[in-house]
Amino acid sequence: MSHVSMSSVTKEQPSPAANPNPRSVFSVVRQKVTTKHGWFGDYDYRWLCLPSLPTARTKQPPFYGIDDELPLVLAIASGLQHALAMLAGLIAPPIIFASALMLDSDTSSYMISASLIGSGILSLVQMSRVKLWGRYRLGTGLLSVVGTSFATLSTASAIFDMMYANGTCPSATAADGTVTRGPCPDAYGMLLGTSLICAFLEIGLSFLPPRVLQRIFPPIVTGTCILMIGSSLVGSSGILDWGGGSNGCQARPTSGIYQLCPTVGSPHALPWGSPQFIGLGFLSFVSIILTELFGSPFLKNASIIVGLAVGCIVAGAAGYIDGSTITSAPAITFLWVYRFKINVYPPAILPMLAVYVSTTMEAIGDITASSEVSRIPVEGEDFDSRIQGGVLSDGIGGFISALFTVTPLSVFAQNNGVISVTRCANRTAGRWCCAFLIIFGCLGKISGFFLAIPNSVLGGVTTFLFASVAVSGLRVLSYIEYTRRDRFILAAALSFGVGDLLVPTIFTYLFASVNNPNKGLQGLFESITIVLSTPCQSTSFTLCHCHTILIPLTTVLISGIVALVLNLILPHDRSQQDGDEEVVNVAQDLEIQVLERER
Repeated sequence: MSHVSMSSVTKEQPSPAANPNPRSVFSVVRQKVTTKHGWFGDYDYRWLCLPSLPTARTKQPPFYGIDDELPLVLAIASGLQHALAMLAGLIAPPIIFASALMLDSDTSSYMISASLIGSGILSLVQMSRVKLWGRYRLGTGLLSVVGTSFATLSTASAIFDMMYANGTCPSATAADGTVTRGPCPDAYGMLLGTSLICAFLEIGLSFLPPRVLQRIFPPIVTGTCILMIGSSLVGSSGILDWGGGSNGCQARPTSGIYQLCPTVGSPHALPWGSPQFIGLGFLSFVSIILTELFGSPFLKNASIIVGLAVGCIVAGAAGYIDGSTITSAPAITFLWVYRFKINVYPPAILPMLAVYVSTTMEAIGDITASSEVSRIPVEGEDFDSRIQGGVLSDGIGGFISALFTVTPLSVFAQNNGVISVTRCANRTAGRWCCAFLIIFGCLGKISGFFLAIPNSVLGGVTTFLFASVAVSGLRVLSYIEYTRRDRFILAAALSFGVGDLLVPTIFTYLFASVNNPNKGLQGLFESITIVLSTPCQSTSFTLCHCHTILIPLTTVLISGIVALVLNLILPHDRSQQDGDEEVVNVAQDLEIQVLERER
């Protein structure tokens, strides 16, 4: 179905009607907690909770719009579903960051808690629709939640590798060439500081007319970026963890603590790619599939958590889980229990600016999808104000999240599936979701448990999660008409993207002929290298004859930039459009002739 036809269908659906008899807050709360209807309403909870067969046909429950009155139990249950659907996407980035920087378990546990708390607080801001001045607003007014952008995850990995390579972070090289990294919390502080100042780019973009933003970032640009983000993360993190770990043990060195995964001192440590690791990850992966086949709608929306739970139960019974992180985690925690030195890393400025361009593109697409599943028109001034408010909230959220010691938080797409299945787009459910996220974050033992999940179990789940991101990119690309111009732009963008994924050493010696650059020029070279690099593999090479760099090259940014530039400079081929119209007319004429013959 084309994007135009989808929009036309959405426009025909009525907007939620306002309550003609507004009541006081006290009377609403009293009615909710003192009556059976206030607690349960008329919702079919059997449909929500009972398992189902793939061939079974069930009656769909009523649809609840963004401001409709919602039963209390349904609001809590829907909020929990949204929180569980987000959980894997919220805990994976801090675990990967902490592993890349060799941080201790206490700091790693705190980073998970901060991610959950920050997401809950900033999601409340995104769901609001605060009027600022004129036509400008803050927030979408939809059930829109925020989490760590996967574009940040891929770029941050490259930035951290650069810091270890040029001596910003400590590392030691053994006689056999094995590199052992030391803890580097300052690198995380530099990422936060750089993110903080780069957030003003997205804040500035939010004040552009939404139609201008949609013209600059059409589906062919956003779809390409999302596709490459998912594809690169599968190779750089998901599959590597499935095999046992991505901390260096995947190279199977002959000495050092990474001879076995995750380290030689871990319970049941094994070489990377051992069948035991593959089996644990496969068990988690299959559990997701079985939940989708036979689970209730509630469990289907939490299938990622089901996969983690099944994998952890088996791994715990087999002795693969180290419970020390749970024991050492505090019972209660909050933001700023651990603090990082905020600083700016100049070579990371250009890549982080590109990250905020990417989050802007993601926000536009995700807000459009949220509006469609919420039965809100996707055209007109009202929709434009939701786009503007959502992008502004995204930018401000990126600034505030850095102060929360969390990497940039942007609109999440996972929750649109929950809305579609449960038929509940109500913001009250979203507020309960935020409450659950904040509670999960404040309970430190929960973060300690997440940290104890074996890499192979986490890898089996995150591989599916990252592949889902790539599929979302394909879905966005399905909106384009695939004219000759569209195919040309997509081929040019994927030439860089797929090329970097398959041959990550292509830009290895790009600046090798530059001798003794000054500090500023070297920083520029490092920025360009990060933008051109891809997180699929790590390659050791000499940059500018100055430092030996172990850097994962990223395909996401360069493929998105190519698509963006070509879309702006290539003219629309009118003759091609006329040719497409002629083909459509001929097909319609043939169809009419066939119908006449059948008569």
